Amino acid sequence: MAAISPSTNQISPANERLYHQSALVGDWKGNWVGNNQPVSFKVVNIRGSRAQVEYTHQGHTERGFGQVSGTLITFNGVTVGTKDGKNMVLLYSVGNVGRQTANLEKQAPPASDSNLMGSWGGYSADNGKSASFRVLAINGKEATVSVTTDGITRQGTGYVYKNAIMFGQSQISTDDGKNGKIIYQVGSKSFSVPVTKYPPADSSSSVDKTA
Repeated sequence: MAAISPSTNQISPANERLYHQSALVGDWKGNWVGNNQPVSFKVVNIRGSRAQVEYTHQGHTERGFGQVSGTLITFNGVTVGTKDGKNMVLLYSVGNVGRQTANLEKQAPPASDSNLMGSWGGYSADNGKSASFRVLAINGKEATVSVTTDGITRQGTGYVYKNAIMFGQSQISTDDGKNGKIIYQVGSKSFSVPVTKYPPADSSSSVDKTA
């Protein structure tokens, strides 16, 4: 069986400027106009004039490659398009069956392990505690981390679960990849520190320097 192509997009800069084709990429869900039955359309990636897609209707999923033309993708009698990157119109038309229309909305991507990647830090005015959490690498359920709490830095391998990483007596969690929370325990006491992700260093200063 052929390997599934990677989910990278190869959209020409000219097409992106003109059509914003990257707005088509993602999970779209909604209902048919009339019978209100659920329907969904997923654009996995766009590579030139081809889009890897999944079209689900009546509990059945069709997978394959659609044809990209401007702001539209056509696949197995279905044409989809979006103007704002939030709402999609899906038009089904095959032979003399007539036309069916559905209105879909883009679904928020699920919390991703990659949201946790990076350096986090913050201070809690409630308990006077500061903490930092650096996520250096994520490999499946394991993460290479460096955690500083109460002035003590510990490094090692943490455990990834959904949108959180647990390491020793500390854990970090985030919902949006920008703001998060570090909870750590000292003895029988637990402390919570709100944290934000630091912007990534530019390429000229990306060498890891230990303070």
